[in-house]
Amino acid sequence: MNSVNISLPKSDMTFLRKLAKNMGWEIVSTSEKKSGIELGLEDIEEGRVYKAENAEDLIKQILG
Repeated sequence: MNSVNISLPKSDMTFLRKLAKNMGWEIVSTSEKKSGIELGLEDIEEGRVYKAENAEDLIKQILG
């Protein structure tokens, strides 16, 4: 039996699990849980950072 390692977005995992089940394959997940710092750094790199001028501006951004 051969082993293959691939990296997939979480959104594709459902499809991969269905495919593997239909093909008789076994999936062994090796994803590691990321720390809060790692998640925060990813947010910064992806531009998911928001700035507020003051508390009122922050509340306005949160509530819309």
